[in-house]
Amino acid sequence: MCGIAGCWEPEGVPRDTLAARARAMADTLVHRGPDTDGVWVDGRAGVALGFRRLAILDLTPQGHQPMASADGRYVIVFNGEIYNYLTLRASLEEEGHAPAWRGHSDTEVMLAAFCAWGVERTLERLVGMFAFALWDSRERILHLARDRLGEKPLYYGRAGDAFVFGSELKALRAHPGFQAEVDREALALYLRYGYVPTPWSIYRGVRKLPPGMHLALSSEALARHADPSPNAYWSVEHAARAGLAEPFEGGDEAATKALDALLQDAIAGQMVADVPLGAFLSGGIDSSTVVALMQAQASRPVKTFTIGFHEDGYDEASHARAIAQHLGTDHTELYVTPREALDVVPLLPGLYDEPFADSSQIPTHLVARLARQRVTVSLSGDGGDELFGGYNRYFWATSLWRRVGWMPAGGRALLAGAITLLSPAAWDSLLRVFGPVLPAKVRQPAAGDKVHKLARMIGTADREALYENLVALWREPGVVRGALDPICDTATRFGMVDAPEVAQHMMYLDAVSYLPDDILVKVDRAAMGVSLETRVPLLDHRVVEFAWRLPFRMKVRGGRGKWLLRRVLSQYVPSELFERNKMGFGIPLEHWLRGPLREWAEQLLDAGRLERDGWFDPGPVRRLWEQHLSGAWNWQHPLWAVLMFQAWLDAGGASNA
Repeated sequence: MCGIAGCWEPEGVPRDTLAARARAMADTLVHRGPDTDGVWVDGRAGVALGFRRLAILDLTPQGHQPMASADGRYVIVFNGEIYNYLTLRASLEEEGHAPAWRGHSDTEVMLAAFCAWGVERTLERLVGMFAFALWDSRERILHLARDRLGEKPLYYGRAGDAFVFGSELKALRAHPGFQAEVDREALALYLRYGYVPTPWSIYRGVRKLPPGMHLALSSEALARHADPSPNAYWSVEHAARAGLAEPFEGGDEAATKALDALLQDAIAGQMVADVPLGAFLSGGIDSSTVVALMQAQASRPVKTFTIGFHEDGYDEASHARAIAQHLGTDHTELYVTPREALDVVPLLPGLYDEPFADSSQIPTHLVARLARQRVTVSLSGDGGDELFGGYNRYFWATSLWRRVGWMPAGGRALLAGAITLLSPAAWDSLLRVFGPVLPAKVRQPAAGDKVHKLARMIGTADREALYENLVALWREPGVVRGALDPICDTATRFGMVDAPEVAQHMMYLDAVSYLPDDILVKVDRAAMGVSLETRVPLLDHRVVEFAWRLPFRMKVRGGRGKWLLRRVLSQYVPSELFERNKMGFGIPLEHWLRGPLREWAEQLLDAGRLERDGWFDPGPVRRLWEQHLSGAWNWQHPLWAVLMFQAWLDAGGASNA
């Protein structure tokens, strides 16, 4: 796991200047690679590659980057891990394409594969998480590529006449030609979703390379200032279409065995490291499955980590402890005080580098910091919800749409309006009164907020609008001054997958948007901020492809999600240790904004400041803030989005602030 950065400058920039710029860009990423650094320069071409290393495989100098291929044609800076590199190495040897190996790193194997098979064919054969920049000195082409699901980040764009790229935006900002100008359209999208969706970044003229994409920039295109177009070598859309077209035809037992075998193989590959390795364990289905399969293949207790909160409704530590005791892991648990959690807030703008408003970023960083005290690599259970139907909204949406989808749009709108006459707080009180006689699945934390979400679902016209209503934080147009309405055409952005169930359609949209742009960003930045590598075995692309072949009844059954994943886990852990209502990995943000964070938030949401800054219309922002403080409404999520942008501005994120 590392940090990469670089630039391609017009001809005439001195070699020493190129090296200094690449080094300055890479040095902003020291947290991603605290062990060693490196710079490589092609002075005649104007290319400079910078690197910061967190050594995981081949800790010797033979694993150092930037690394050149044996024939000298290619030079690479690479962030990530290739889990099947030993298989690729054997294939190269069998075909007679192997060089005289200098070490045993996956980077060296990648370079040999590029020489033997070319860039596109190699990408199709890689199993792993990665973002890399590859310079082809013979063809004078710069290749950028990113892994299939988007575990590793990669930004690119222009800094004056130079083309620049890096693992994080702070690397691009270090180039002297970079203009940190906020893109108002991207800001409007951020306010809508709580993250800046791919391919946008918060800065004008800078893009995120989408997952599963390969970009090739030639010297001619560089000179013309042409905007390069990435090409897909793999996509969730194709995997979903193929899976729905050729569904798994076996029964429940066959599906359980097949998924178990796939997960075992994926996890075995991701347990390879030359440094201490462990896993996050929340006690939920996903992380428990990953840890159970790790422990089944390990020769010693797996190191596991969890954090707990003393506040009711936010603590899963006791469940994680029970799982750890059953499996016999070497478990570390830390109960976090509100003060310790609040101390993370000032760090967030630097950790996430562009505005990011998923408040579970706080506990994610805390558990990563805990794990880093004992390990350098930690496996995580992310991805299970999107692949196997874990979010409550999936089966709620399916059930609700079956009941009200037949109604005329006007009738649904009236019903939605009637439901929202009561505030979320009023619904909470009402549901507490009737809680003892209601089904368990209805007795959910923050039930009033969920009722209002259901009302928005009822009032939507189609599946795309249904999804947008569910995920949107701000639905009022014009909150961002001078920006276009950020409503996006989902079909244009993500492609169309003809999933028969509403929930499947939502799972697809989450897999191509929320998963890479929220969940994986959250984990990557929180962990890399403390120099911890995270690996996500549920997102092995072979697992993803298999998941899309599964009939919907093997994901959601009896009103509960992750049915097949639960069956796999039950082979290792008694079901009574994990069968319970889903609990998100959250913090009591609603109450903190009315309490210990109130003064900090009030300063950032001051009407005068908002007016002077000129980014937001103060009216809607202040209205939500005052309603939240009254206790009648819980606007924690839209308010957190505004607060994270304001805090990012204070940290110097924009040149046009």
